[in-house]
Amino acid sequence: MRTLLIYIMLVFTFSLCLGKDKTKPPHIILIYVDDMGIGDASYTNGAVTTTPNIDKLAQNGKIFTQYYTNAPVCSPSRVAITTGMYPMRWNINTFLSSKKHNRLCDQSDYLDASAPSMAKILKSAGYQTAHIGKWHMGGGRDVHSAPSITAYGFDEVCSTYESPNPDPLLTSKNWIWAPTDSIRRWERTAYFVDKTLDFLDRNSNQACFVNLWPDDVHSPWVPTEQVERAGKKEFFKLQNLQPVLDEFDTQIGRLIQGLKERGLYENTLIIFTSDNGPAPSFDRLRTNQKRGVKNSLYEGGINMPFFVHWPAKIKSGQVDSTSIIAAFDILPSLLNLTDSDLPKHTHLDGEDISKSLFGNQTYKRKKEIMWDYGRTPKHNFPKNGDASLQLALREGKWKFFTVPDGSKVELYDLSKDPNEKVDISEQYPRLVKKFKAKTIRWYQETDKSEVKEYLVAQ
Repeated sequence: MRTLLIYIMLVFTFSLCLGKDKTKPPHIILIYVDDMGIGDASYTNGAVTTTPNIDKLAQNGKIFTQYYTNAPVCSPSRVAITTGMYPMRWNINTFLSSKKHNRLCDQSDYLDASAPSMAKILKSAGYQTAHIGKWHMGGGRDVHSAPSITAYGFDEVCSTYESPNPDPLLTSKNWIWAPTDSIRRWERTAYFVDKTLDFLDRNSNQACFVNLWPDDVHSPWVPTEQVERAGKKEFFKLQNLQPVLDEFDTQIGRLIQGLKERGLYENTLIIFTSDNGPAPSFDRLRTNQKRGVKNSLYEGGINMPFFVHWPAKIKSGQVDSTSIIAAFDILPSLLNLTDSDLPKHTHLDGEDISKSLFGNQTYKRKKEIMWDYGRTPKHNFPKNGDASLQLALREGKWKFFTVPDGSKVELYDLSKDPNEKVDISEQYPRLVKKFKAKTIRWYQETDKSEVKEYLVAQ
């Protein structure tokens, strides 16, 4: 009898241990590529080059074809995915640059460190956190007052030029890249992957969150020393983007192999996407023929490659072409996943899409997605029909555009016209009236006054 009781206790204890392993929180790696168009990866049927490692990762995870960034340019898109909020609430509406530029664009010099952030919230849930790669939410040029990246919840930082913490090996000069950098332009993503794996090695007993934000797909494209010596005339050619993408894909393969060698592959959640559309698009090759590029609210500027990969949880081979999701949905979904709590007085604009991200459900949004880009003439705009009106809305199959005074409108049915070729606003006057009222009301509400209210509540 005693032997039987001991056996039962051992089996029960072993079962508890197994159960604990199954519920171990995943490592989370957010791969946020700089200026990668939806046609830059071959898994989307892109024709720029072939990306076998990215393709395999996507196909072994879950692909979403109707994913949107919340802004068509670097800084506000990064604010949205970081905070789970519209970037205009934090008075960032275009790319951050010099103090003069920021004043001309009527925006802040950096993201306020009191903003909610993915890293802060995951750190409070027990994660070790690292930011590795481009930042571009304040700092650089003549902005010296931006808080350290650690103020946003990161334990460790390795960043590039446009940040308050530039890595000296990457920034021999006060610019995006220079031939005198110790880590050459074509070596950057390998360096970032090394840093990521080293961080995981040194924190093997804790769940880790890594912002892996490479910047090599952003021009200038300098894939070799030979191209570097050839000079600026070569830095913006398609023939040099292709090997940059090839090397980027190789480094994604190295990351995956490194996770497997460390026994981390199965329980690591990888979220892969881009901050905004490409520039240039090379006659829409990089947008899969969709209208719009970087700095445009047409699909080519904001409909991004996106997939999630987590072998322990996500069934492979899934493609969701129905759920309409956005960058600011990631944070509320990770809150659910990690049982994390929001700071008091915080209201996120994004929605919890975790049952769609990590399960089999199609997500139906509670609210429409809105965009605001182009508040002042100092914003950069694309040419040749890719420049959009300032405000946009996505609700169901409809994509609507207007301007703050409502004097111009456009309407597209994306289920029939995904490339936004035919404006049908005149055919649907009631719908236009409804969407115009919603969009302009949202525009008037999402200004920096809401940030002041949030800060006072803190």
